Amino acid sequence: MNSDYSKIIENAYKLTKPLKDKGKLATYIPELANVNPEKFGVHLTKIDGTCFGLGDNLERFSIQSIAKVLSLTLAVKFLGEKIWTRIDVEPSGTKFDSLLLLETNNGIPRNPFVNSGAIVICDILISHLENAREEFLEFVRDISDIPNLTYSDKIADSEKATGYRNVALCNFIKSLGNIENEPEEVLDFYFDMCSLELNCKELSNAFSFLANGGKKLRDNKQIITTSQAKRINALMLTCGFYDESGEFAFEVGLPGKSGVGGGIVALYPNNFTIAVWSPRLNPNGNSFKGMKLLETVTTYSEMSIF
Repeated sequence: MNSDYSKIIENAYKLTKPLKDKGKLATYIPELANVNPEKFGVHLTKIDGTCFGLGDNLERFSIQSIAKVLSLTLAVKFLGEKIWTRIDVEPSGTKFDSLLLLETNNGIPRNPFVNSGAIVICDILISHLENAREEFLEFVRDISDIPNLTYSDKIADSEKATGYRNVALCNFIKSLGNIENEPEEVLDFYFDMCSLELNCKELSNAFSFLANGGKKLRDNKQIITTSQAKRINALMLTCGFYDESGEFAFEVGLPGKSGVGGGIVALYPNNFTIAVWSPRLNPNGNSFKGMKLLETVTTYSEMSIF
């Protein structure tokens, strides 16, 4: 690890850790309410394979919406450009579980990272795979190099028990003709997908193919084309942080994706991926300390895509 990188991360971690955390846990998913709110970890993986981590970077947490980038990657791998007939690529400007724009847009979600978009992606995968649930898991095991990775039934069940809003979204999109399979099957897969648990080290490694032109670091295996990786990175920059995406691009200046489990993964193409975890969320559903740490990293290092 280039000592500059490790110093920058260390400095950002030390500056961010003592900050008064104004965020709150995502208590609307009962299992996430049980997480220790003081947890804080960060891990950076460079594309030469060296890495550096601090704090609770080896403790697994629920990645939630971060998984939407991986399901999109698998769908793009199968469908290519055709996928964009079912989903748009615009920032939403509304909450991640909003129904508002679906009627106006005839059931086409604004982007693949809002809940409605990720639900349509799950429907696409179910239509194109023999067993979407298993094949998606195999895909994530492969890119993350975690052969024993499994869904968390506890978290998936917790979401199923309280996910009325997602049920409404799926049924509404079905009524508008943009869900092909049975809503129940689509939602089961969606809740499973969001229940994956990784730690900061595993997450930064899993996303490194997007910083490396679509190729895995370990064996140079091409996961998606360079052009597809570029498009997914562009979507992460414009839509990866719900309706705070513009602010993240402005403050941090890296493509990234957050999840309500308090995780954020961000990347600097041809350089590194970085994952951070701090469970308390700001009012937009993004990790309060995670956002601050990444802002500090790019400000002090001048390592941003701009």
